[in-house]
Amino acid sequence: MYTIKEMYDLDHTAAKEYLEQFTYPWEALKGIKDFIISLGKTLSPEEYTEVSENVWVHKTAKVFPSAYLGAPCIIGAETEVRHCAFVRGSALVGKNCVVGNSVELKNVILFDNVQTPHYNYVGDSILGYYSHMGAGSITSNVKSDKTLVVVHGEKEMETGLKKFGAMLGDRVEVGCNSVLNPGSVIGPNSRIYPVSCVRGVVPANSIHKNTGEIMAQK
Repeated sequence: MYTIKEMYDLDHTAAKEYLEQFTYPWEALKGIKDFIISLGKTLSPEEYTEVSENVWVHKTAKVFPSAYLGAPCIIGAETEVRHCAFVRGSALVGKNCVVGNSVELKNVILFDNVQTPHYNYVGDSILGYYSHMGAGSITSNVKSDKTLVVVHGEKEMETGLKKFGAMLGDRVEVGCNSVLNPGSVIGPNSRIYPVSCVRGVVPANSIHKNTGEIMAQK
């Protein structure tokens, strides 16, 4: 369940060809910045406006005046970037997404229809199609001891990365005020209870309770 093919429907992201190069989603994190710049230069000026150097916004997207868009980034069609959102850079935001008030994005890929609507921090992460982060939920992307991140599942996988937040599969629901610790991998169609502290792998079609118990969805 760790692989890109098992986690994501790549027909719902402009990063399809980029992600197809890799086996595991975290392998894509190092190259997101360069990929966005190269993709941006191919975008049609009839559909996208380059509002500043290496910042492309679809003409149907709505970016509120107080939002900050750092380079490089791409904001997809019909997406809303709301008041005081802080897109630090290296962010590919898909179609019909919500980047809400006081949300911070950094080195991320958001598939189409992703919602990060209120007070979220999403860094060094990939959020799958129709995934949703409840208010105040965040990805923690650096371990407290600053060592390299390991994915803890049925087998431990060395990533070689110091910065690695979370990989959310398609249609994942993260409850309010939850923390996804470095190297969290949440399988498709899974739900995280509010106020949870998540570490390691949550299998597809599961429920992660805030006690840390994981159970299959009925």
